[in-house]
Amino acid sequence: MIDKIVSTLNNIIWSPALVVLLVGAGLYFSFRTRFVQVRRFGLMLRSLFAPKEKSEDGSKHGISSFEAFCVALSGRVGTGNIVGVATAIALGGPGAVFWMWLIAFFGASTAFVESTLAQKYKFHHPTGFRGGPASYIEKGLKLPWLGVVFSICCIIGYGLFLAPVQSNGMTGAIGNSFGINPLYSGLALAFVLALVIIGGIKSISRVASIVTPFMALGYLVITVIVIAHHIDSVPHVLKMIVTGAFGIQPVAGGILGSTIMMGVKRGIFSNEAGEGGGAIVSASAAVSHPAKQGLAQAFSVYVDTLLICTATALMILCSGNYNILDAKTGEMLVSYNAALGNNYVGYTQAAVDSVLSGFGSTFVSIAMIFFVFTTIMADYFYGESSIMHIFEHKKGNAKAEKVAIWVFRLALLGMVVFGATREANVIWQLGDVGVGLTAWINVIALLLLCPEAVRLLKDYENSLKE
Repeated sequence: MIDKIVSTLNNIIWSPALVVLLVGAGLYFSFRTRFVQVRRFGLMLRSLFAPKEKSEDGSKHGISSFEAFCVALSGRVGTGNIVGVATAIALGGPGAVFWMWLIAFFGASTAFVESTLAQKYKFHHPTGFRGGPASYIEKGLKLPWLGVVFSICCIIGYGLFLAPVQSNGMTGAIGNSFGINPLYSGLALAFVLALVIIGGIKSISRVASIVTPFMALGYLVITVIVIAHHIDSVPHVLKMIVTGAFGIQPVAGGILGSTIMMGVKRGIFSNEAGEGGGAIVSASAAVSHPAKQGLAQAFSVYVDTLLICTATALMILCSGNYNILDAKTGEMLVSYNAALGNNYVGYTQAAVDSVLSGFGSTFVSIAMIFFVFTTIMADYFYGESSIMHIFEHKKGNAKAEKVAIWVFRLALLGMVVFGATREANVIWQLGDVGVGLTAWINVIALLLLCPEAVRLLKDYENSLKE
């Protein structure tokens, strides 16, 4: 019963209209900002490593730009980079990778717009700066009720729907490697998470700024080793990606719709551009100009999808450890490693094993532990900030806010354990519902507020000239 409800919701929310909206918005923002994601690439890097500064109001109340980047990147770099890429290839063919690239390129401009607006409309809280889509919807669009609706969708989408996806991917990988019962892995993950999230944004940002760069670099080193071993296959794989993206290959022609849909869904799931999560973290940074944080967050989309997701995709495809399945029935259309079936995390593990025999399962499991841990930390922060937005104008309700946050903490930890023990396909559909809920509201708000983000970009560029 639950499976059918989740599947129906997923089909409703992820209609072709949402795909058109996301891609179209990214294209529109790119033209309006004169392709800021290309023009200001160097400035993105400089903004990323800028020291903690005073905000426009003269306060240093928040976290540094780099800490905000790491928290947002920890939310982006997770199961989607290891399992999500494999899922996209299995259900959409190699061509899905092209559509992931496309959504990332245009999504970088979306990330710039949402993060710049988040800085503009952030608010003070005893724990630091807070804000995000709910704040710019309330203050920029003058629609406080819609801001509350977004906050509720964010609490449900990130805290209750996306956390199970992460824990499911991690426990699946650990089960493949060590044969540990998923329930035990889920309980252990929930316990360690509880120790960190109790400390709030300060604790989360400190852990993320240490763990995120380390885990991303370590993962990339192994993928480069595997790809280098199969370097002769790279030109053929790149051709497969491009021809598959447009249905030129015989099999690809039959699954073109799935190719595009899976590429967009997995791309958005991974880099979060347009969902609003990155904007929530961006509001917490103390920077001297809103556009600075917009540039830093645009770069994080590149790191997530164009770097880490691409590394995973090339590793899987070059090693030949994947299958192409029917997205609706799950039946195998093309088999390269029939034993893997729909064991999506197994594709990545088998790819590493193709070069480092016996090491693949262990390495991917360890990587998943770090990726999942940091991603759920970020998901928690998104939900916590949304609760704070709801109580922002309710004076004297500090106690009620604390109670709501504790209830949310317990619910999130419960969903982590729930996701660890459920079947993968259902959990991924649940995650897609969570992503779609926030994306619909946020992207429409961004389209309406885009002129303000463009004005802030021009203002910042003029200040650089002066």
